[in-house]
Amino acid sequence: MRLDQANRLRHRSGSPDGHYESYFIRANHATRALAFWIRYTIFSPAGHPDDAQGELWAAVFDGERKRHVAVVQTWPLRACRFDRDALAVELPAAQLGSGHAQGACGARDHQVVWDLRFSGGQSTLLLLPESMYDGGFPQAKSLVSRPLARFDGTLGVDGQRIDVQGWTGSQNHNWGRRHTDRYAWGQVAGFDGHDESFLEVASAKLKIGPLWTPWITPIVLRHRGQEHRLNAFSRSLRARASLHGLDWQFDSRAEDLRIAGHFRAEPGDFVGLRYANPPGGSKQCLNSKIASAQVTLQRNDGTSETLSCARRAAFELLGDDASHGVPMSN
Repeated sequence: MRLDQANRLRHRSGSPDGHYESYFIRANHATRALAFWIRYTIFSPAGHPDDAQGELWAAVFDGERKRHVAVVQTWPLRACRFDRDALAVELPAAQLGSGHAQGACGARDHQVVWDLRFSGGQSTLLLLPESMYDGGFPQAKSLVSRPLARFDGTLGVDGQRIDVQGWTGSQNHNWGRRHTDRYAWGQVAGFDGHDESFLEVASAKLKIGPLWTPWITPIVLRHRGQEHRLNAFSRSLRARASLHGLDWQFDSRAEDLRIAGHFRAEPGDFVGLRYANPPGGSKQCLNSKIASAQVTLQRNDGTSETLSCARRAAFELLGDDASHGVPMSN
């Protein structure tokens, strides 16, 4: 999928179906537990397209001082512009283009401002098989438009300036008619000692009537010039996954390869966010960009390799369980 197709807007103005759609950027400092996440979003509630709104989310993670700031602002969608064919978003307080993001977002006693340029990176990465992006299943889609993008510029958090120089991350796009019922999502933009490697993985459970599916776990790993795609639906369904608190493990096998991974973080590494769901209600999302991750590649010839990433992994958990102990920021 070409970059212009990856960032093509899926929202249909005036549709009563309900829809959410987000373009987000995120990146980490190379050696310190510092990261940012900025999300430009359309939210249209089912049956009420006239109430659609544009949303601006921003979070800055400081794992050194254990201080994280997360803020959100909203406007009527008619006050915003999302280009249909190119990455060009204009909100009243922020803009996002194909290589530049700037804006300000404040809530309560906090404010985050940014002026960032991004460039480079790899070709678009599809977490799902390409044929599934235009179909009705699953109802939530995600892809990485630009893996391993390089970010330069400045952040400001409550008046404090943070210089961003050569931080590595990604530009991403997700959309759907409803949020996944429960998921764990992970992304690593450069492992320790392997800055060129990139991992995108998720484990999802869907509720169909009163029944839950088992974990469905697609994995795509780019490493040493190869792309390992363990994301066919049948393979994703056979993969094993477990989630215990804030500790997530997964294991999947192809004909000539096995990939096993582990993401973990402490409660203090997350910010808690409430996402409105287009059909109604809301989901709780625990969002960290300073988690740790490890993934092992085991080949049929008996060789294996373990990649690790300390305090630079993106890790999110979404669901309805409120027993995690992470306070909500909105």
